Amino acid sequence: MSESKSPFRQRLEGAVAAKHSRMNPFTEKWVKGELSRAQLGSWACQHYQYVSQFARWCAAVYAECPDSDARDFLLENIVEEESGVKHVDLLIRFAEACGVSRAQVETAQQLPTTRALTAWCYETSKRPFHIAAAGLLVGLESQVPGIYQRNLPPLKTHYGFSDHEVEFFAIHIEADEVHGERGYQIVERHSTTPERQEEAIDQVRQATEMRWQYMSGLHRAFVLKEDL
Repeated sequence: MSESKSPFRQRLEGAVAAKHSRMNPFTEKWVKGELSRAQLGSWACQHYQYVSQFARWCAAVYAECPDSDARDFLLENIVEEESGVKHVDLLIRFAEACGVSRAQVETAQQLPTTRALTAWCYETSKRPFHIAAAGLLVGLESQVPGIYQRNLPPLKTHYGFSDHEVEFFAIHIEADEVHGERGYQIVERHSTTPERQEEAIDQVRQATEMRWQYMSGLHRAFVLKEDL
């Protein structure tokens, strides 16, 4: 942004940065090339359980959105996820490169921490608009470029995947950078009182904690081999 950021925007960004999943132990293992293809496939199974529902949560927020510009953005987000080559199909392509079938991905049992994240997202999608947008668009979606910018390079250099196999990550780095910025703008526009601003910031903090716990669940289950 060319102009100086508002104190509220700075607090939103600070809430995201305080528990950003790009620094989670599972991400660190990934970036260092210390995961097996089987572990990456297990990640894909759990991640599908989360991202395959994201468009539906956005649709629930869209239904209650009071702002035509924000509705346009949410609709663009939904269409981008659901039309043409679906983003979840790109994720399944990656899973198959890891040795996991589409059927295994689609029917994978959620870890408790994955279930916690998806339940939280569902509940958030039913909250007042400024809270739902803060949680889903800022707290969760704005993190994606920072995570995948770290995840993508080692997939090719350490793990030997092709560009075709890792398209899921490449497409989300650019798309979600735009989505994240629009999300911040929407939340700023609709958090019109100090009370609403505090509610939005709290929801962002919750979102980052939920994603962190989801990632930590992956680390515990697939790296530490704990029985969750």
